[in-house]
Amino acid sequence: MYAIVEIAGQQFKVEKDQQIFVHRLEAKEGSKVDFENVLLIDNGGKVNVGAPAVKGAKVTAKVLEH
Repeated sequence: MYAIVEIAGQQFKVEKDQQIFVHRLEAKEGSKVDFENVLLIDNGGKVNVGAPAVKGAKVTAKVLEH
């Protein structure tokens, strides 16, 4: 399973337990953040494309460092 999510004006392909580097994120180290602008979800070949975002979908992440 993976998702395409828009974060800080950029699109990222993300999967569970993946680490990514994001510019201009206003959050403290150790805090959790939710990203609700999920553009696409692929769940084992079943693709859900948003118009523009997938309704009810979100990606939750933890800020590791700045």
